[in-house]
Amino acid sequence: MEKQNIKDLKYKCSAYYNSLGAEKKLKTTPCSEYALNALAIDEPLEYARLYLEGNMQMWVDAEDSLELW
Repeated sequence: MEKQNIKDLKYKCSAYYNSLGAEKKLKTTPCSEYALNALAIDEPLEYARLYLEGNMQMWVDAEDSLELW
């Protein structure tokens, strides 16, 4: 069981590092870029999941659509 957990962790980490280049293709604003950087630091596995599932641009667009009241 422990070997499987280590293997999963290695896969997730490699997926995260491979996804770092994805930001270059995104259309961001300064606000969404800041939020994306915070996500990569605070929740790296969520960041990698968004990239691998192809939902990162959708997440960025949602961040840009948020309005401060």
